[in-house]
Amino acid sequence: MVWLTAVAVWTLVFAGTFAVAQDLEPRVYSASPVGTSFLQFGFSRSHGDVVFDPTIPLTNVEATLYAPAVAVSHTFGLFGRQTLLSVGLPYVWGNISGDVGTQSATAYRSGLADLRLRYSVNLHGSPAQPPDKFARKARTYIIATSLTVDVPSGQYGPSNLINIGTNRWAIKPELGFSYPIRKFDVDLYAGAWFFATNGSYYPGSATRSQEPLTGVQAHFSYTVRRRLWVAFDSTWYGGGAVSVSGGPETSRLSNTRLGATGSIPLPDQQSIKLAYSTGVYGRIGASFNTVTVSWQKTWLR
Repeated sequence: MVWLTAVAVWTLVFAGTFAVAQDLEPRVYSASPVGTSFLQFGFSRSHGDVVFDPTIPLTNVEATLYAPAVAVSHTFGLFGRQTLLSVGLPYVWGNISGDVGTQSATAYRSGLADLRLRYSVNLHGSPAQPPDKFARKARTYIIATSLTVDVPSGQYGPSNLINIGTNRWAIKPELGFSYPIRKFDVDLYAGAWFFATNGSYYPGSATRSQEPLTGVQAHFSYTVRRRLWVAFDSTWYGGGAVSVSGGPETSRLSNTRLGATGSIPLPDQQSIKLAYSTGVYGRIGASFNTVTVSWQKTWLR
């Protein structure tokens, strides 16, 4: 059972923790006119070590992961409120190495990760408006909510110790708050991931369950001029203890990350976004340094 628990945590680091680390994003509840469509291509590189519960025989674990991704989003009106639907699909490849007891092991994986769907509704401060009315509206604070769903569509093999896909559904309800102060914006989010059970866990006959993983984010951004802005980002997430086939749970994750994001406008409603984040505290979990570059194209109806 100790071996299966070690495998469970190793898989959690490669798939689950990496995905959570990529959630650190400012201005996700920003107001937009209805009929706006977004196309985004991004590329991320994450490198770092992983801290485990001392009772788990995994040491000197290090991972380097690369993740290109494509995402499309569209805003529309629903009962008079601005609503956003997004679909994102990443591809991941990389190496993870470490010592399992007295043996060293290295794994390389390459393939599609889980499809991600996100649906958000701005409850206050951002009514559904066409571009002409939207441009004349004064900025105010926004209260919004969203539901993110990870679909178990990524590459997965029950006989593999480490997988890119998770072979389970996961959902994250979240509440967001955004407050403008002249050229500044303060964003606060709070949510939790809830996970279904993986019934085909290594070596294929085991089951893997995970407790909810709670997370909060805070972002402070400054608009230099229209569509040119920079942000300071922070997040904490904790929980997510794992159990294999009804066995004892692993220790809860506890991680804090800090980062910065900048968006640079380009002609023809395009932009380039640069982001960097790093783990500053990790009792259990991954301490990745992540660099992301993304290109975005916007269309207005």
